[in-house]
Amino acid sequence: MVALGVLAGLSVLSLLTYGYLAWDSLGLGPAGTDAGGGTQLGEEPAAGGHRQPGSQPHIVFILADDQGFRDVGYHGSEIRTPTLDKLAAEGVKLENYYVQPMCTPSRSQFITGKYQIHTGLQHSIIRPTQPNCLPLDNVTLPQKLKEVGYSTHMVGKWHLGFYRRECMPTQRGFDTFFGSLLGSGDYYTHFKCDSPGICGYDLYENDNAAWDHDNGIYSTQMYTQKVQQILASHNPRKPIFLYIAYQAVHSPLQAPGKYFEHYRSINNINRRRYAAMLACLDEAINNVTLALKKYGYYENSIIVYSSDNGGQPMAGGSNWPLRGSKGTYWEGGIRAVGFVHSPLLKNKGSVCKELVHITDWFPTLITLAEGQIDEDIQLDGYDIWETISEGRRSPRVDILHNIDPIYTKAKNGSWAAGYGIWNTAIQSAIRVNHWKLLTGNPGYSDWVPPQAFSNAGPNRWHNERVSWSAGKTVWLFNITTDPYERVDLSAKYPDVVKQLLRRLSQFNKTAVPVRYPPKDPRSNPKLNGGVWGPWFKEDEKKKKSDKSKGANKQKKNKNKKKAN
Repeated sequence: MVALGVLAGLSVLSLLTYGYLAWDSLGLGPAGTDAGGGTQLGEEPAAGGHRQPGSQPHIVFILADDQGFRDVGYHGSEIRTPTLDKLAAEGVKLENYYVQPMCTPSRSQFITGKYQIHTGLQHSIIRPTQPNCLPLDNVTLPQKLKEVGYSTHMVGKWHLGFYRRECMPTQRGFDTFFGSLLGSGDYYTHFKCDSPGICGYDLYENDNAAWDHDNGIYSTQMYTQKVQQILASHNPRKPIFLYIAYQAVHSPLQAPGKYFEHYRSINNINRRRYAAMLACLDEAINNVTLALKKYGYYENSIIVYSSDNGGQPMAGGSNWPLRGSKGTYWEGGIRAVGFVHSPLLKNKGSVCKELVHITDWFPTLITLAEGQIDEDIQLDGYDIWETISEGRRSPRVDILHNIDPIYTKAKNGSWAAGYGIWNTAIQSAIRVNHWKLLTGNPGYSDWVPPQAFSNAGPNRWHNERVSWSAGKTVWLFNITTDPYERVDLSAKYPDVVKQLLRRLSQFNKTAVPVRYPPKDPRSNPKLNGGVWGPWFKEDEKKKKSDKSKGANKQKKNKNKKKAN
């Protein structure tokens, strides 16, 4: 209790000192070689490139899957990540960087620059059997880059829907696509079962199943080899956008045997496998970097590295000392590993503690590419290049983490608990400057310390659990002074709670309807040659509508005869 009192006191002192209670300042007014071949870390590449004054930079965006906040060497992990450590140390580390708590939401926000509430994808993820995808009326990042002459290539995990051909990556702005359409699958066979009997192959090259590439190669290595081929065949004098969305380190936990070498001492089998997967990923990124140097791209390139969400402790990931995990709105679910590495940065070797969100990459990268952002596109992202490169203040003062009107599992949530402003049964979370508010059921809320990965396993986690009083559906934290979310201030600062609830309400007025359709039996891969892929045919829909129109016409004629 004493410790909690001290922390709360520090929060109050900080608030009073810096004037955080002033609403204007709050912004609360209107709204290795085997991983793809190549040389070893540290070896000099054969050639290098040089930036021409005013030329468009090559953009390489690397998205890791389910990498925990702690799971990088420079955050104190026992897992060795020499490549990531080196690239981050020579670039700019993003230490106040946020993503979404799950796969589809983060990917949709990266590629559109819009919050989930503005695309209709605010609930869960896109399931393999759902007739759903990123809405076709949303302009994507690769489409905007193509407008200004970029060659655009995607390698890795899509997870933005594929039920119709128009949803495929090659129809959304990518010149080429090599990877998987679903959220997960076997790293070697590329098969995925969504439920018993609903199984299929999930490896694509452009719009067709890539059976020719089914050689049992581990996906991290296979994707890296593809990236090397793309770089080798492209002209480095012409700008390229490479989106590399690795499958690692998402479950299933699989890795080639050699990567277990340094991690035999890790007793927890899931953590050991996860460590091997991350070691392979780190080596793959080294080989991508060396390929950029070898083929003449590096000097005029911008490399962005990001995880798509927090780690999953049950699958080996660690977010310590943050609270919560993947799939939650606690910091452990949404605060990510991220950095920018580029010879074009002005403040190399620095740390950015300004607020940055995954939606910010859309306007930032388009501006760097000398592209134009249409006035009618209502973006939620900001151009943060000067913040990263020069250390300037971020234009961002808030983040809508999400509003999910379907997820209302907080049984005790009510309008009364939300002061008549907001129904606290709804799962939502918002950050405004130093304040963070959560409502509803934010998800699994434990802190999972490193020792939890010992032989004792999850049974020891209760040491870090907090049992909230029954009926609690609102939390308030000062994330600057309490980044681990240990001191709930909602009872102490009801006025702040009300202001943030009003901001949530303002955002909610701009939300579009949720897109979360029931599963479609036509999605079964057995009906599509054993492959997961587009199943919805536009002509079928037309035939059905024509048929129904004909039936209606016949009915009308019958009714007329009866009347006569």
